[in-house]
Amino acid sequence: MRDVAIVAFGQSGTRRTSAEVSEVEMLMPVLHQVLGAVGLRAGEIDFTCSGSSDYLAGRAFSFTMALDGVGAWPPIAESHVEMDGAWALYEAWVKLLTGEADTALVYSYGKSSPGDLPEVLTRQLDPYYVAPLWPDSVSLAALQAQALIDAGDTDERALAEVAARGRNAAADNRHAQVTRSAPPGALLDAPYLVRPLRRHDCPPIGDGAAAVVLAAGDTARRLCARPAWIRGMDHRIEPHGLGVRDLTRSPSTRLAATRAGAFEAPVDLAELHAPFTSQEIILRRELELDDGVRLNPSGGAPAANPMMAAGLIRLGEAAAALHRGDADRALAHATSGPCLQQNLVAVLEGEAR
Repeated sequence: MRDVAIVAFGQSGTRRTSAEVSEVEMLMPVLHQVLGAVGLRAGEIDFTCSGSSDYLAGRAFSFTMALDGVGAWPPIAESHVEMDGAWALYEAWVKLLTGEADTALVYSYGKSSPGDLPEVLTRQLDPYYVAPLWPDSVSLAALQAQALIDAGDTDERALAEVAARGRNAAADNRHAQVTRSAPPGALLDAPYLVRPLRRHDCPPIGDGAAAVVLAAGDTARRLCARPAWIRGMDHRIEPHGLGVRDLTRSPSTRLAATRAGAFEAPVDLAELHAPFTSQEIILRRELELDDGVRLNPSGGAPAANPMMAAGLIRLGEAAAALHRGDADRALAHATSGPCLQQNLVAVLEGEAR
């Protein structure tokens, strides 16, 4: 296969509300950032792929408006997925592997602040048996967390420790509007949101955008001093029916990691898309991540979780760490749907120093 790398990554600050700006206005600075980093213009990109949700935007084909920020004239080769941008990156990666393009621009964005996102996500559920009950995303995550606790795999203090570590890691991150966390013991004094989850166990709702540039072979080496080579990437899905799943496990994550080559060598760093603290416990076990792995140095999704962009940000943050020389081999994970329904795993490497 051709060697394909992430050569640039950019993201907007995550806003608690962005009612005063359009998707295009939110996206434009990020596109300029990544294209400027590699010295390319939009017209010099061979393929463009985006990830977003028309349902969240409340408009059919809303992604076509975002193309105003890219520039669709002269005509460009473009595609779109109704998914987190991590899956748009997967499509672009396949495009470059086939040799149909040498460079690709991938971006995603989400504006979920105007509505009630936990209830909106109920529309992802089985339309006959589950969705009519309107179980919101926090309640479903609480079922998963309680199953973990009942199985003896975690406890509420361990969940608080996950939250505190993520917030403290993100405290100096300009993309996340968070302050340093109280000690885990103090967090346990907070009231339950949906037992056993407290506010700190759940992701913040915010608006944001992210973008990466992919390049193949010598083009990647020309555009970036230390490209983040994608050594493997795969995504898998769980059964749609929550009742037929063991919510304490994530076999799709493990399978995707196996197919991506994650277990072939140790990783220095992992960026996990675990919106709820309990989900990090599951992912660490499935991905065999021990205490020697730097976990979510960016703060992860509990610190900033812009819908439709948070998964792409995990891949971008892992790649940026390789660009800076902070790691040599990294794992990135993205998820979509309730209770880790669908999972994508990528393995990235920097060239030997």
